Amino acid sequence: MSTPAPQQPPAGPGHQWPPPWGAPVPVRPHPPALNGFALASLLVGLLCLPPLGIVFGGVALVQIARKRERGKVLALVGLAVSVVMTGLLVFGVGRYGDEVLDGFGPSAGPETAEGELTDVSELRAGDCFNVPAGDLLAERPLLFRIGCDQVHDAEVTASSLLGQGAFPGAAPLRRTAEDACWKAQDAYAMDTWALPRYAGMYYFAPTRESWRREGDRRLLCLIGTADEEHTGSLRKDVSRLTGDQVALLGVLNAADQALGRMPYEEVDEALTEYRTWAREVDTALGAEARMLQGAKGRPDVGAAAGAQLKEIEAARKEWQKASRAARPDDFQRAWDAALAATSVRTEKALRGAYGLSTTVPEWLEGPLPGPGGGPGRGPSSESI
Repeated sequence: MSTPAPQQPPAGPGHQWPPPWGAPVPVRPHPPALNGFALASLLVGLLCLPPLGIVFGGVALVQIARKRERGKVLALVGLAVSVVMTGLLVFGVGRYGDEVLDGFGPSAGPETAEGELTDVSELRAGDCFNVPAGDLLAERPLLFRIGCDQVHDAEVTASSLLGQGAFPGAAPLRRTAEDACWKAQDAYAMDTWALPRYAGMYYFAPTRESWRREGDRRLLCLIGTADEEHTGSLRKDVSRLTGDQVALLGVLNAADQALGRMPYEEVDEALTEYRTWAREVDTALGAEARMLQGAKGRPDVGAAAGAQLKEIEAARKEWQKASRAARPDDFQRAWDAALAATSVRTEKALRGAYGLSTTVPEWLEGPLPGPGGGPGRGPSSESI
């Protein structure tokens, strides 16, 4: 059996076959391989998913150093492009994400409720509405208007536009909104003792972003009743009360509003502000005293008005002492004495004489006894 001779290269100068024994066979060198992650970093970062491009760029640089592959410049370019594109993506989502999501409307998810989807600018005092899941504390929830004779989460007490210019700041805006909405609620549902225990004051106000980007200036004040299935309007304003009832509730609610504007700081940190507050409370109680002075001679309400007047005058003396207090301890003692000078029992009798609700609200139930029992008058803001 014969073996075929090996194929030889073409004859010519410089060729010898087979090479001499022991002589190395020349081999053409191959260039280092191109790292795949380097190319992927540039393409992914530029075209579809920049954060992943950053990861690919980092992996590419590590592998190139370890395996001595090509593509270091490509990996660095891909990494830089991915970082820039990620920054642009984050900026775009932060600035335009809300508009994109809003474009999908309520069909984009389960954010719906009974009623007709309504923009906040279309709601007015007396309108009732629902919010998804009854969450009145959600930021900018969708509002679904519904008849007040049906179960609803909230009832609008006022809708107004805030001032123009720059955003006033979160804390000043909150203070403005709270003060405006307590006044609106006391004007809309004047007999505050007649409100159900599960009712609370809420409001929807512009955020810094909506103020700047959308020109949003709408303040919506409302009574929230989402904690229970509530039907019917809570409106009890001047159109649904007698003149005597309106006169009494006007001064009682003004006193409550003054008491509710207590400074946020501790007395020893803001004595000057507390003295100013004491003067405001005294002024409000002075208006109540003048109204009661005119009513104490009437046979139907005179006895109750006279008893209330006596307590109010005693409380005013203490508030006046507080307004002149030189030390925080002096203010605190006068403050305590002023609260103790009035009683829930006396006010309950007065309200009953005027044909108003005599159900004592939760925010007046507490451990600070007045002469007739109960805590004395407290700020209406505690009803939340």
